[in-house]
Amino acid sequence: MSWPRCEMASGVRPTSTSRPSTGRRPYDKSNHAAHGRYYAERGYIAAMQDVRGRYQSEGSFYPFAHEGPDGYDAVEWLAEQPWCNGKVGTMGASYEAAVQSALGSLNPPHLAAMIVTYGPSSYFHSSMRHNGLLELRFFVYAFSMAATSKEALADPDIKAALDEANAHIWEWVEAGPIRTGSSPLHLVPSYEQWCIDILTHPTYDDYWKQPGYGPRPYYDEHADAPTLYVGGWYDSYTRSSVENFVELSKRQKTPVHLLMGPWHHGGAGLPSAGDLSFLPDGGLSDYESVRLRWFDHFLKDLPTGLEQTRPIRYFLMGGGEGPQERGKTIFHGGEWKSADSWPPPGCTPTPYYVHAEGSLSTDPPSDEPEPSSYTFDPADPVPTIGGHLSAIAIPAGGFDQRNDSRFPFSKGALPLSARRDVLCFTTEPLEEDVEIAGPIVVKLWVSTDAPDTDFTAKLLDVYPPGPNYPEGCALNITDSICRLRFRNGFEQEELGEPGEVYELEFEMYPSANLFAKGHQIRVDISSSNHPRFEVNPNTGGRIGTERRLRKAENSLHHSKSHPSHILLPVMKS
Repeated sequence: MSWPRCEMASGVRPTSTSRPSTGRRPYDKSNHAAHGRYYAERGYIAAMQDVRGRYQSEGSFYPFAHEGPDGYDAVEWLAEQPWCNGKVGTMGASYEAAVQSALGSLNPPHLAAMIVTYGPSSYFHSSMRHNGLLELRFFVYAFSMAATSKEALADPDIKAALDEANAHIWEWVEAGPIRTGSSPLHLVPSYEQWCIDILTHPTYDDYWKQPGYGPRPYYDEHADAPTLYVGGWYDSYTRSSVENFVELSKRQKTPVHLLMGPWHHGGAGLPSAGDLSFLPDGGLSDYESVRLRWFDHFLKDLPTGLEQTRPIRYFLMGGGEGPQERGKTIFHGGEWKSADSWPPPGCTPTPYYVHAEGSLSTDPPSDEPEPSSYTFDPADPVPTIGGHLSAIAIPAGGFDQRNDSRFPFSKGALPLSARRDVLCFTTEPLEEDVEIAGPIVVKLWVSTDAPDTDFTAKLLDVYPPGPNYPEGCALNITDSICRLRFRNGFEQEELGEPGEVYELEFEMYPSANLFAKGHQIRVDISSSNHPRFEVNPNTGGRIGTERRLRKAENSLHHSKSHPSHILLPVMKS
């Protein structure tokens, strides 16, 4: 929720007539009256506003892109009201975090504090598009939001058509890119246009540099307001939360803090993510008081002790008892840590190299074996099993990486490692704990017979066999993907030459995890993770409109001259 907050003069509590009807959210604001009362009872005015074109707001809804100016105006309008002392704070998650960063990028004079939870840094680089691909959750989002549009709520026939489309959303995902007039989205033209735009703007052009698509282009002009960034290791904005903290910490004179829990999207403060439990320490029962403390300190100048805290608090996952005898719960455990900078002091980027026989080690390859090759069929992609998800009907968080009926496009019950198009590289059982905290980078040398294709990377913590997981448990920690045509940057597209060996370097989402003694570290390489990401048709055709599919023969090189590896942020004592 992006709720502008104004401190009450003299601590007078707001009356029903003193609550402004402005705020920054595309969802039904009436559902959050109780949350508003929580702050009103503590001496604040809680203000909410439907964004343009949603619910009681006039105009046409075009998600994210154009939110900056409206947000700026909302902050300044609040500051001018007689019941406001001129200090306005904002808070909220997801879309409401995005609109905070959008208005912050325009630097409204009366913005005095922000709490940005699960928000973007650049919707192009990660979260909407991702290293050149569309995150399909936003394709799904266009349909789900259209079903609650003003047009749908006003016309039962439009509502019925869009509800029917949502009931068959996986069929629409499989059908491929929509075209103008080809889906029920044409009944709400602004939603259809937005969906087509994010599908067909594959390069980092001016379209993606609008304030509503993230503050990355505006860091130098961004409001210098005390900001708390809240993120989760299994959130869909993990990389963005950390990036915003790092970049604005360099520029701002006012405090910037980062709180990173083990949470998925929508699960801030909860001690679980997917099948993982982080009890006893992974939850924050006082999460609301954390936010209240931030506002009390910066909007009311109360003695909160916040100035004595370190700017980063993060949860180191791992070290728990693991899978239990009954049920699917994996007690992964963990502990809270603090730091003054990110990555934390002691972080040592350490290469773990993949080897031809399937091993993963800190020893680089010493010979020139044949590459590991597989056939990537876009008609049969690797299914998404948990991970960094939101706005899509798939469980997010940590799961044993095997086919599972809870996930769409999953088939049978075999582990994903059994697929012919998944390459697995695993360490020996660890002789001591390995702790990581920080950015994670993958460097691969690849080739293909197609003009374009994708390569995925997934980092896993492999539990040894136990009563509930007799084969062990391959737990996903983080992942990413990269499109070959963007190997030299995202401003231009360069198709590949068949058989040519190319170097791909791309960021995974950062993380903090303890790989316990006896566990194994594993890296899986493939070419799809669906429907987390759109599937490459391998034809080299125009992104967002291509209808053809072809198989690709893809190869990963792991030799002395092409030492593919993952760079892990190992913590050294």
